Amino acid sequence: MGITYSQAKEKLEAFGQEHILCYYEELKEEEKQALLAQIEGTDFSVTAFCANKEELVKKGRISPLKAMELPEIEENRETFCKLGEEALLAGKVGAVLLAGGMGTRLGSDDPKGMYDIGLTKEVYIFERLISNLLEVVRKVDTWIHFFVMTSEKNHDATVNFLKEHDFFGYRSDYVHFFSQEMAPAADYSGKVYMESKYRFSTSPNGNGGWYISMKNKGMSDIVRQAGIEWLNVFAVDNVLQRIADPVFVGAVLDKNCDVGAKVVRKNAPDEKVGVICLEDGRPSIVEYYELTEELMSAKDEKGDPAYNFGVILNYLFRVSALDEILEKKLPLHVVEKKIPYMDAEGNFQKPEEPNGYKFENLVLDMIHQLENCLPFEVIREKEFAPIKNKTGIDSVESARKLLLENGVEL
Repeated sequence: MGITYSQAKEKLEAFGQEHILCYYEELKEEEKQALLAQIEGTDFSVTAFCANKEELVKKGRISPLKAMELPEIEENRETFCKLGEEALLAGKVGAVLLAGGMGTRLGSDDPKGMYDIGLTKEVYIFERLISNLLEVVRKVDTWIHFFVMTSEKNHDATVNFLKEHDFFGYRSDYVHFFSQEMAPAADYSGKVYMESKYRFSTSPNGNGGWYISMKNKGMSDIVRQAGIEWLNVFAVDNVLQRIADPVFVGAVLDKNCDVGAKVVRKNAPDEKVGVICLEDGRPSIVEYYELTEELMSAKDEKGDPAYNFGVILNYLFRVSALDEILEKKLPLHVVEKKIPYMDAEGNFQKPEEPNGYKFENLVLDMIHQLENCLPFEVIREKEFAPIKNKTGIDSVESARKLLLENGVEL
């Protein structure tokens, strides 16, 4: 049983959001139920942070964090590979794909993973990622539990697409779908926007919401029952990344770190990637727009840039450390965005300019909660082909070029 009208009203009053129920009496029964269910599943406490959003993101003292660089990785490749393969064979590693986004910036109304990057045949983003994971499955000769995070907007389309394509050869009983938690979207004063008379505006709770979403959707039961101790979480848009990579897994195990982060050497001091570092002595990530001139020009003892490694959103987390993070409250990011809404006359509006805030937790904040992190260097041209735009930098075009250079047939 869901919540009643009076329980919903009481919850909304506590956060000053009573307007959400103002059309309730004119709704059909199923619309009423849908609205009550949405209210029940939403954390409205985040809206209180609009007033002091600048306080939320203050950085501490930044200092360099040494990465494990390519020569050291090569020197220890056999050791790391053996350690990693043993962990994979024992079923201790799971993979988590963050695939809640849509292909809007690529000109598509479908989930981003359904985008076709092929030239002479169909080659989908999902297909490339699963193919990369299958390489490890075949090499180690064991199946890896594969968790796919969708969003409210793309869940059904994603599940149906992967089923229709027979999971591109992946064993279906090892594929698990869960939908990302949603956060309300509000105007500048913190008042939640209405999308229709029986639905208010929401957006996914940021890439740092993946583990709480996993837990709330019952995925941690699978993790526990399967004896998974490590989760390799990665983003949908990098079609060249290695997933459940035994050498990476082995290096993180060897160094006994709570998290490993795949990183690439920056191609320019001002490249738009988050930079791995220490903040007040703990691992952290400074976003590219937060890098000061001083940090960009700082040098290490070899004369190289001190903040030279960018993250590619491919992390290996220790599950026990993730559980500890959940007991704390992750910092909240209040982000200015364009939010479609229903106006006072009941008309749907799509604003041209930002008109309010969305609320997000980010993976980088999860990293900062941990005691230690191993930045693990990978070769950019072999493992980093992000698809963010249709053309230009980090685009379908640039990713195709890199895939072809790596011998992938398109």
